[in-house]
Amino acid sequence: MPLQTRIPRDRRGLLFKEGDYEKFLMPGTYFLMPGADLRLFDASQIFIPPGELSIFLEDAALAAQLDIVEVRQSEIALVFEDGVCKGVLLPGRHAYWKGVRQRSFRVFDRSHPRLPDDLDRHALRVPAVLEQIQVFSVQPFEKAALFIDRKFVEILGPGDFVFWKSALSVDVTKVDMRIQHVEIPSQELLTKDRVTLRINFVFQYRVVDEMRVLTEVKDLQTQLYILFQLALREYVGNLTLDEILQKKEEIGPFVLDRVKPELVSLGLESSQAGVKDVILPGEIRDIMNQVLIAEKRAQANVITRREETASTRNLLNTAKLMEENPLLFRLKELEYMERLTEKVSEINVNGGSRLLDQLRSILLSGQ
Repeated sequence: MPLQTRIPRDRRGLLFKEGDYEKFLMPGTYFLMPGADLRLFDASQIFIPPGELSIFLEDAALAAQLDIVEVRQSEIALVFEDGVCKGVLLPGRHAYWKGVRQRSFRVFDRSHPRLPDDLDRHALRVPAVLEQIQVFSVQPFEKAALFIDRKFVEILGPGDFVFWKSALSVDVTKVDMRIQHVEIPSQELLTKDRVTLRINFVFQYRVVDEMRVLTEVKDLQTQLYILFQLALREYVGNLTLDEILQKKEEIGPFVLDRVKPELVSLGLESSQAGVKDVILPGEIRDIMNQVLIAEKRAQANVITRREETASTRNLLNTAKLMEENPLLFRLKELEYMERLTEKVSEINVNGGSRLLDQLRSILLSGQ
């Protein structure tokens, strides 16, 4: 006895008999004989057949209700429903039901892995899409070189650059275009007079030819260290310790002049360099300290003798003035007597007009 069954509007049916596919059924009411197997499929989803897709596509009625998307081995496709990205299709043949939703498909050739600029960036936030892309960010102060399959393609400016994951390798090498401050670690240098010392050297540089730096220079920092260290060794090796200490400010300009041609060949320029510290061995520092102490003592002795000479000269000039002017001598005498009497509690003198003579006699006699 036939059984009544109904296929809803959002479903599609495939009828099987004894395991073999018979026909495609649209929404509606049907009477099925016993033993018939009706399988329903959600028309809003991708059609995943219970067997080889090509066998089912032999049914013209079924094929007319499906959108077939062919994605080749080097391709990838995005699925859009009502203008919104819903997922990714990998290589293979894919089938979607027609009619329920407005779908569109966009196929990309991954042999050109960079995503086109006209692709809506909101589509890249879909989890299935995120798994298939790689993003490289270049900051406003950076430039970058793009290599695809180990071949240089172009120089990239600031921005975000999106590429499909594929059999082709994609590498983005970046360089900072800002002024860089670098310190050369202290190293042992031998002076002309065989003294070992250490110099901490600093310099600034910036990239002026990013193409050369990114495509021709390997390990930029190491090359800079070697260049400046060799120039420092050349300068220090031709001067004695005393000459180096006297000409410390000249080291920076000398080193810059020496390395300038090499910096140009590396795509760089440098305008400032100088010595941060000169570190002497312990025994040399002790000797220098002793020399400094001796020099300061000698300077102090010279100053002391100069002051003593000036004081003696002043006394001589004062004596000459007193000898030539009795009144001045008398005033000076009164000044000293005043100072002396301040320290005496009581002095006895006789009356008369020669009071000062009596005071002088008393003070001279120790009374």
